[in-house]
Amino acid sequence: MKSLIVDCMLLAAFCLYAMAADPPGQVHYDKSCKTCHAADGSGNQGIAKALKVVIRPLGSKEVQAKSDADLKKDITQGAGKMKPVAGLSARQVDEVVAFLRTLKK
Repeated sequence: MKSLIVDCMLLAAFCLYAMAADPPGQVHYDKSCKTCHAADGSGNQGIAKALKVVIRPLGSKEVQAKSDADLKKDITQGAGKMKPVAGLSARQVDEVVAFLRTLKK
């Protein structure tokens, strides 16, 4: 009985941790995209000014209207002055796209 209670407590703790942890796409976004696109997807205006570009908010209608395939292409092949994001597997790119969808305004 004691073992069952301990097992249940461990399972509950794991579930709470999993719910509180950042989704995988956000982890990859934070590592590979946040510097230029900001934590909330609004765009780092200092970098935009330095590169003489407009960084569109990722939650904007214009960006959110893109298909998942187009977003994946932007990530893997680059877009404008944005270079391709290196070091992400196909699954991780899918997770980043899923995270980008959560930024919709």
